[in-house]
Amino acid sequence: MIVGVWRELILEMYPEADLSDPADEVTLAEVEKHLMLPLPFELASLLRETDGVTNEYGDAVVWSARRLVEDNLAMRQEPDYLELYAPFDEMIFFGDSDMGPQFAYVHTDYGPGIVVWDHESDRRRLVVVSLRDYLARCFIQGNAWFR
Repeated sequence: MIVGVWRELILEMYPEADLSDPADEVTLAEVEKHLMLPLPFELASLLRETDGVTNEYGDAVVWSARRLVEDNLAMRQEPDYLELYAPFDEMIFFGDSDMGPQFAYVHTDYGPGIVVWDHESDRRRLVVVSLRDYLARCFIQGNAWFR
């Protein structure tokens, strides 16, 4: 198997990472169709190399394409969420921490950024601007890096 840029980067930073088989183009097109948003280039690129990334503890650092659709649609359609939280329609959640917060792409004035969302307060805070930086912080700095 050819090792891609993302796979190489992840395994260099965190050799214990569990990498899945790649997602195909049809699957990625389905994600965009269901979420009605384009996948950020870097996320689509990573999914083309590995359809999800977990750490040695089983935490989903980057969700699979299937989970992207399921979790994002569930969050957008859950009646309690519609009542409790600001809309999620312009966000693409793609990863989480074992500590509860979830990570999502949002579009900023400067381009896509990654926010951490706290379900207890509905706080959405920009934490990094690139997937590479997100992965480095998750794998090198540990689970509480976003605090």
